[in-house]
This record gives sequence, structure tokens and C-alpha cells, in this order.
Amino acid sequence: MNMKSWLEEVKNSKEKTPMPILSFPCVSLMGVSVGELTSSSELQAKGMHLIAQRHKTLASVSMMDLSVEAEAFGAQVRFSDDEVPTIVGALVTCQEEADELSIPSLDTARLPIYLQSIKKAKELIVDRPVFAGVIGPFSLAGRLMDVSEAMVNCYVEPDMVHTVLDKVTTFLIDYINEYKKMGANGVVMAEPLAGMLSPSLVDEFSSEYVKRIVEAVQTDDFLVIYHNCGDNILLMVDSILSTGSAAYHFGNAVKMSDMMAKIPADVVAMGNVDPASQIRNGTKESVKNATKEIMSECCKFDNFVISSGCDIPPASPWENIDAFFEGAKEFYNENK
Repeated sequence: MNMKSWLEEVKNSKEKTPMPILSFPCVSLMGVSVGELTSSSELQAKGMHLIAQRHKTLASVSMMDLSVEAEAFGAQVRFSDDEVPTIVGALVTCQEEADELSIPSLDTARLPIYLQSIKKAKELIVDRPVFAGVIGPFSLAGRLMDVSEAMVNCYVEPDMVHTVLDKVTTFLIDYINEYKKMGANGVVMAEPLAGMLSPSLVDEFSSEYVKRIVEAVQTDDFLVIYHNCGDNILLMVDSILSTGSAAYHFGNAVKMSDMMAKIPADVVAMGNVDPASQIRNGTKESVKNATKEIMSECCKFDNFVISSGCDIPPASPWENIDAFFEGAKEFYNENK
């Protein structure tokens, strides 16, 4: 599939199919725990297929598990039956440990599970693109150094941060290219920690490394969609756009219409119904109304695609998820 042509068709379409980051709620469709899902490529592929059968989405997106890559480097993971795995502690605390940090092979820890899940999903989902979920370079470095310490280290130990960033960037290029071999049509790269940096630091510690990855992996048939749900993204739009990603996805920390006003008309941007307060904890009516409200403010931009603001939590009720899609459909029907 020529993905650049696909993206152009998306932009030119009058009624754009929603593209939420929707994967983990498949646990309730299959009656399995999050722990079981994150340890099985078969369950992940089956879950993605069930979601694709239930809803017409612009693309299928795999599990957005931001612990996988850090675990492969040796970080400690906390697993749960009903929540997405998280990283605990710090693996790198000084320059010496950064120098000694080894780049893992792609057969380490759960990396093969996630890679194989895409290969299996592509065999099941043949009517739309399939994107793998991966973490961004600064967000991965932050999990290896401890998130709070990573922010401080940008000021007090910048060389250490760059050492870690160089290594994780090399790893991510190899990892993403392996997804390409598995048949993925692209990746959604989550770089949320960069959204907490000051605008003066985001170029140096995030965007330059994302750009290096994009230049190494993005082709006509393989796209990078950049995701950031940080608080400061309105102040760093130019830096984010400099990464050269094919499309952008933004969280609900900002008003989506404010963000769309800053995005060039020829660049597709997606967002941003609140996945926690609305899709996880709202009501069917509130989700539908929130979806239609964002669309009423943003669909005047031809490059806008309605989405969730971030990964939809595993325990989100399906009546609320269904309401998101119903709200999008109603909006277009009411505005023909």
C-alpha cells in the first residue's frame, strides 16, 4: 500500500473515518486480563481483529504498551491484570551506567511478542492499514532514567541524557524497521514525556532524535504518526513539525482547535476526546457530545481527523467507545 497516497486520500475525504488509539479494551471482548494480553501475540492480533470487526476505523493500531522497549533494556516492569504495564525504578543514574547501557537485540523480553502480533494482525485485518505502537526516544530515555530525574538531568547531566538518547534511538530505528518487515504500514510513536519539556529544550532532547528515526524508517509505504499528549505542545509546534512525521496525534491537555490553527493545511492532525474522563469514566451521552463538540470546532480544518486524546484505557465500557463512533457519524449526518 502506498501510505502517502492513503494519507492524501484521508486529507481529501469530506467525511473522515475516526482513528482512535483503541486496542486495550479488547480484553473485555475476549474475557482475558491485561497481563494475559501483553504476554501473547495471538491474543493481541485477535483483539485487534475483533475491534476492526466491531468498528470501521481509519486504521488498526496495536497495543500502546510503553513498557515493552524499556523492559528490553533491563528496566523493571510492574504488571497488572487490569492496567497497562508500567516501569518502576531507574536503570541509569549516572554517566558510567549510561556508557555501559547495552542496546538489546530484538529477541529480548517481550519484543518478539509485539513484533509477531503485527505479523498475525496483518493476516487477519486486510481492509485497512495496521500501525504498530512504539515509544518515542525521550519518553524511552525517561523510563530508563526515571521520568522525574530525566527532566532534571536535561539541565544538570545533559551529556548523560544524550548518551542514553543515542542508544535508544539506534534501538528504535532497528525495532521499527523490524515492524516494517512484519508488514506494518507504519507506527504511532508516543513521545508524551517531551510534552513536559520547556520549548527551549524540546529540540535538543526530543525532536532531533525523532527526526533521526523518521528519516531512517519513513518511506512511501511506511508512515510515522507522532503522538504527544503533554501540556506544553502548543508552545512547541514548530519543533514537533520539524520531525518530518507523516501525521500528528495530540492529547486532550490542549484544546484541539487551538492546535489545528497551528498545523499547516497539508499536514494531517488527529485528536482528542478525553480517554479517561470521557471514554473511561463518562456516559454514553457525554462521550457522544464531547466527540461532536470537538468535531464542530475542528472539522472546518480539512486536515483534521477525530480521535481519542490518547490510548483508551483497558476498562473503558464498550457503550462509551461505541458512543464515540456514533457521535462522529451523527456529526457528519447532521452537517451534510
